[in-house]
Amino acid sequence: MVPIRLLGPRLAVREYHHTPAEVDALHALFGDPEVTRHLPFGPCDRETCADQLELYLEEAMAEPRSTYRLAMVRRADAEDPADAVPVGQAALTLGTDGSADLGYVLGSRVRGLGYAGEAAGLLCGLAFGALGLHRLAASVDADNTASARVLTRLGFRAEGRVRQDGPAGGARRDAYRYGLLAADWPGLPPDLPPAR
Repeated sequence: MVPIRLLGPRLAVREYHHTPAEVDALHALFGDPEVTRHLPFGPCDRETCADQLELYLEEAMAEPRSTYRLAMVRRADAEDPADAVPVGQAALTLGTDGSADLGYVLGSRVRGLGYAGEAAGLLCGLAFGALGLHRLAASVDADNTASARVLTRLGFRAEGRVRQDGPAGGARRDAYRYGLLAADWPGLPPDLPPAR
């Protein structure tokens, strides 16, 4: 496994560590009903989060690797990003045709600060750079306008609405599908302000 560590101006996106602090951070994220209301699952208990963290580490060791579930940490929280507590998660799930699905989720206390755009931009750079992918896709709950703004600011284009795509907040909801081609990726603008 080649560990992933992406550095942005304020964030680092890195591999998870299997420690009690990281399990607590994942539980703070996925145990929060406000955070999971746009996700395809409801709030999770700590034990489920510990199991998820084990899965993430197994996925990181797979050869070839097809899933990147990575911790988002604020660089200001620790001198070494490896020591910072995660405030969110960023993910790439590779397809078989040079494409991947992109996802990200932030804790309630750090929303509205531009971190989602920074982390998603770092993953776009990984996808179109080191991984050599051709296309990224993302699905967004139709009611999640903040996430839709993050994607469009990064150059993603709306490609359609999927009716009753999957459960979000306990019910089947519509989702918008977005796509970005490597040829259209301009790189992360250096002055990307927070999306509100």
